[in-house]
Amino acid sequence: MAILVGIDEAGYGPLLGPLVVSSAVFQLPDELLRADLWAVLHTAVSNQKKGLTGRLLITDSKKAYSRSSGIKHLKRTVHACLGAVSNDSYHPIANGEQLVDLLCPNCAGRIKDYAWYQTLKEQILEHQGEDLLIASGVLRRTLVENRMCLLGIHSRCLDVGFYNDRVENVKNKSRVLFTELCSLVLEALEKATSHEMVQVVVDRQGGRVNYQQELLRMFPGFGLSVIRQDEKRSSYELAGNGKAMRIHFCIKADTKYLPVCLASMASKYLREVLMESLNRFFCKMCDGLKPTAGYWQDGQRFIKDLQTLMPDLAVDPKKLIRIL
Repeated sequence: MAILVGIDEAGYGPLLGPLVVSSAVFQLPDELLRADLWAVLHTAVSNQKKGLTGRLLITDSKKAYSRSSGIKHLKRTVHACLGAVSNDSYHPIANGEQLVDLLCPNCAGRIKDYAWYQTLKEQILEHQGEDLLIASGVLRRTLVENRMCLLGIHSRCLDVGFYNDRVENVKNKSRVLFTELCSLVLEALEKATSHEMVQVVVDRQGGRVNYQQELLRMFPGFGLSVIRQDEKRSSYELAGNGKAMRIHFCIKADTKYLPVCLASMASKYLREVLMESLNRFFCKMCDGLKPTAGYWQDGQRFIKDLQTLMPDLAVDPKKLIRIL
């Protein structure tokens, strides 16, 4: 058996809101490592919106989310998959606070320092419980039939204040992202047995091809071998402490690999829930203020409008505006 980990992020470029990095961790037979998991799990999932017929949509979050459909596909898939992780009776996550606590417990305490996240407990995540129960059950049974298991979905949510502190410390936001990515890899590696090869797939980090020095920095004490390093994929094997893993940085991994797509959807969903909380807080206080997705141009508009509509509003800019 092997452990297959997909990792992806949401919110790397925005001016407002958190950066979220997530992993989706599967256990599966070695022979399925190179398989098309959408084909293997076709009775439970699809990467196409058309013809879902009750199945879960697992695709790149940029395809799952749109202004017209909103977060409905993100929400349904993430909630059902979280249900498939548990062997107990599934109790759908009811509100934003519970979602944060489950996906990223490490940031739960930090976000309590933000006025705009104080009502996450009252931010109800409406869903159709019966539909989720069925979809989750079908996914769990399909995984079992193929000797697979969804071990977990985990996130690293970098709220703005925490993100800014990290960037100021290392002077490089790409290194901040890489550090969080590697913490998710290490978490999966620590849970694997010495008999399980851990395979990690990550979307290519910008235009970088060579990751050797960064990996050696993040995994001291591990030996590193280069498997492949070209314009399409950079693959490495790391071994140490009686365990081994291979990590692959692939072009368009968020469209080619199901675990990466699930991680992408989890990251986007958690970020959108937190952005909804931020927008609700400020728009309630400022009549006429339009919500924002937080990206550069509209984020600047939002800040300018906020300053115009409420010039006396006391907000710590280091907790609202990200260093770019």
